[in-house]
Amino acid sequence: MRVRYSAGKDGKLVKKAIIYTCDEHGINFADVDSEAVSIVRRLKDMNFDTYIVGGAVRDLILGKKPKDFDIVSAASPARIKKIFRNSRIIGRRFRLVHVYFGQRIFEVSTFRSLKDGHTSNTFGTIEDDAHRRDFTMNALYYDPLQQTVADYVGGMNDIKKRQVNPIIPLKDIFTDDPVRMIRAVKYAAAADFSLPFSLQLKIKNQSHLLSSISPSRLTEEIFKVINCEKAGVIADLLEKMGLYAYIQPEAARLMRKNLKFRQCYLQSLGAINRKDDNHGQGLYALFCDYLESTQSWTPGVIENYRDIFKTARAFLLPMNPPRYNMEHAVRKFLSVRGISIKRVKAAPGGDAARTGEAAAARPAVKRKRRRRRKSAGTQRPQQAAAAGQKTPVTP
Repeated sequence: MRVRYSAGKDGKLVKKAIIYTCDEHGINFADVDSEAVSIVRRLKDMNFDTYIVGGAVRDLILGKKPKDFDIVSAASPARIKKIFRNSRIIGRRFRLVHVYFGQRIFEVSTFRSLKDGHTSNTFGTIEDDAHRRDFTMNALYYDPLQQTVADYVGGMNDIKKRQVNPIIPLKDIFTDDPVRMIRAVKYAAAADFSLPFSLQLKIKNQSHLLSSISPSRLTEEIFKVINCEKAGVIADLLEKMGLYAYIQPEAARLMRKNLKFRQCYLQSLGAINRKDDNHGQGLYALFCDYLESTQSWTPGVIENYRDIFKTARAFLLPMNPPRYNMEHAVRKFLSVRGISIKRVKAAPGGDAARTGEAAAARPAVKRKRRRRRKSAGTQRPQQAAAAGQKTPVTP
């Protein structure tokens, strides 16, 4: 273990970070994504301090293989864009870079400062960047070339204690961004960490702040939950902490009212097949138990689809998932119950799913349109002649 120092205001050396070596942090380098390593190497070769950061480092220390690897660097977004041709800058207020490797995307951000508070968008140092992050366990910086971890906020000790601790003061952390409450609970449930009593109390007292969050952000957060292996455990703790009432109010109400529904709902979330990449499986798990107890099926397949789609969409409010994912989830719900719907391209303003009977009817419509064009074509010469124009003669 090494210590990183920097000069204080009085010129004396001040301890800034602890540097953990490979033997101390225990990260298995074989679990580190090779493409993430290549991005770090390329930026460091250009003399920019660069690290893997956030949840990926936390998971690696816990012995898990991360799905995503976020990278942070001293390089500006414009500079990163010049270094990587396969990239683009995104965001308006908070600009960062997406680097593409085939279908995979790596998010590369620039160190942010504390100049304008914890939501600052001005560039800064690695120390500033660490202190503006939300929880200590997410503020560890891994250098895959040196295989060291830099810790500015005591995150390594909190991981060892298996405890979620905030970096931002409690009076500010959730007023700045209420979604941090969802993340704190998600981290605790997914990693089997504890939440300090003061943090629990603050979350329960400020849960109402989630009512101001847009449906799109809530949808993004619930997708992150259902993509976790412990989705059922996370949803259970979110409901106990009073947060699920702002994520999926109707489900939260039924969980409190009906113990059997609660058990079935949480079990469905825990049984999601996460090999499905389009979130349809997760959405199916969110509404299948509700529809099973409230919806009936009649012989008309199209009517079933429309009614179930409408009911499922209302049950998920205020979440607003993409229509494609909803269609996938509703078709799965029906297919599990022996009703299959063939998906065809929808006409503007129409339903995106149709039965084979409806699909078969489309060629007749096309033939009818062709006949109309033919008859319209035979009338054009007469109309032109009536207008005193020359009519082309067909041999």
